[in-house]
Amino acid sequence: MTLSVLTRLRSGALIACAIVIAGCGVQPGPHADGAPAVTRANCGIDIAVPAPPQRIYAAYQPSIEIAHALGVTDRLVGTAFLDSTVLPEYQDAQAKSAYVEKLPSRDELLAQNPDFVLSGFNGVFAKSAQQSVGTRASLHELGVRTWVLSPLCPSADGLADEAIDPRTVRFDNVYADLRDLGALWGVPGRAEEVVADLSARIDAVRAKVGTASRPRVAVVSPKEDGTFQVAGGIDFVTQIIEAAGGVNAFADLTARRNVQIGAEELIARDPDIILTSQCCKATYTRADAKPQVDRIVGNPAFATLTAVRAGKVHPFLFADRAAGVRIAHATELVAELIHPELFGR
Repeated sequence: MTLSVLTRLRSGALIACAIVIAGCGVQPGPHADGAPAVTRANCGIDIAVPAPPQRIYAAYQPSIEIAHALGVTDRLVGTAFLDSTVLPEYQDAQAKSAYVEKLPSRDELLAQNPDFVLSGFNGVFAKSAQQSVGTRASLHELGVRTWVLSPLCPSADGLADEAIDPRTVRFDNVYADLRDLGALWGVPGRAEEVVADLSARIDAVRAKVGTASRPRVAVVSPKEDGTFQVAGGIDFVTQIIEAAGGVNAFADLTARRNVQIGAEELIARDPDIILTSQCCKATYTRADAKPQVDRIVGNPAFATLTAVRAGKVHPFLFADRAAGVRIAHATELVAELIHPELFGR
């Protein structure tokens, strides 16, 4: 990005700050009881808030649902880029929230006068991204605190690559983010309630699947050219599949989270169960993934696949692969799909 472009962005940010009520550079006031600022580390950056943020912007599905789960819907000044409909328990809350399909530009974001930006993925702060709101440091200079959900921490501010090895991400990473955000947002009790609920539900699934057989599950997205994008072993969905009593049929592919393969590779792997990965629109439900199922089931080349012959090609959403508050819902759903006999299906 050239210096002139950076200058224009900076100028636009200052203009946006000038036209909003409080001004982007205004820091939150101190706690009423004079308590010190709350500080938590995120992706190597210390985030300190003198008082709980009151104007939160949430980008991407995981962050939007986390904001609703932590009970700060009334503090949301904007939400952007859902991969599917939010979970049923958050639909009323999301209906009350301002929403845009695409990520905001820097000026569009600052025009909402946020004091905190939560992102479910790191790209929104990446200098190389087409739609970037700027680096986290540049927002912090304006008094806007930021947070990237820790499973996707970039290796440096302004970059979009990961420093955390995706294969090390566990449910505990989600719990840690919830607790840290709960502390920063002044709702630590609510965060503990959410963590306890998610943990208990996942533990219940693990107990139920117990020592049952472990079918091989493939999570695939059919492409127009006849190839497939599959979730490799380091994708977070592997953790969900394992907790649900299965194994990722592509667990050995660990170069990246999403791997491109040909039809021959899918046939050679012959998974017991296939889940699709429909994305990305705020209205999508599992029903919208049915065409992906039909493209697999209706392809004569796949007629001998175990999953096809057994009627075990199921619609599934990309949103259910994320490391957010959907983890219990996703684990329960996958367990019911791969072990219907254990769940009365």
